[in-house]
Amino acid sequence: MTTMHNPAHPGEIIRELCLGPKDISVADAAKQLGVSRKTLYKIINGKGSVTPEMALRLELVFGSTAQTWLNMQTTYDLWLLKDKRKALKAALRKAA
Repeated sequence: MTTMHNPAHPGEIIRELCLGPKDISVADAAKQLGVSRKTLYKIINGKGSVTPEMALRLELVFGSTAQTWLNMQTTYDLWLLKDKRKALKAALRKAA
């Protein structure tokens, strides 16, 4: 098993690569995406997740594929669970 190293939350990518270099405000980006500023702030601050619908919106406005945005979110979510693996009490069933 390979070890994941602290992956970036998709919101960090949005903030650092989509908004900052293009000098786009959160309000303007939210308007372009068709979401509330609150929704976008949550994602940018790592408090919200990129859903499939948001991933499609991000694809249409900022580029990268919706799949890429979802993969970033999934990678981040799995990384957060890395220490809970043993506590899940799930076991592989052995063949009879």
